Amino acid sequence: MIRDTMMILALTVLALGSGAMAQSPSASDTHAIDSAHLIQPEDLVKVLQSKGERPLILQVGFHVLYAQNHVPGAEYVGAGGEKEGLEQLRKRVQPLPRGKAIVIYCGCCPWSHCPNLDPAFKALREMGFTNVKALYIANNFGQDWVAKGYPTEKGR
Repeated sequence: MIRDTMMILALTVLALGSGAMAQSPSASDTHAIDSAHLIQPEDLVKVLQSKGERPLILQVGFHVLYAQNHVPGAEYVGAGGEKEGLEQLRKRVQPLPRGKAIVIYCGCCPWSHCPNLDPAFKALREMGFTNVKALYIANNFGQDWVAKGYPTEKGR
């Protein structure tokens, strides 16, 4: 509990200290994920509202953030920047067809500082998944999803 509270405080300080971020990634971003493999929040909301088949949505950030609020239907698989998280991710997707639509997201901090997305994206691509998108969250999940009134679930 104390560890979770400290994590929230640290992430809040990081997010607040970063100032306003651009609304889309630029060449200065440090991610290996190119724009062709991104999905914007408003586009994911449209997918969630559609009657079509939904992608597998995986939260690859910190559990405390997932428990507070997450994208409806998202599964928590562990932090992509940690060995255990990557192992959980691989185990979860191993039986899936390699063309399965998958959306990963974190939202712990500004896009350019996220420690979890690149390792998770890379692991999925190395496993042969061809339809992987990363949810582009410019600042953090609270600001770029929750505050905009997009749907959320709590707990688990």
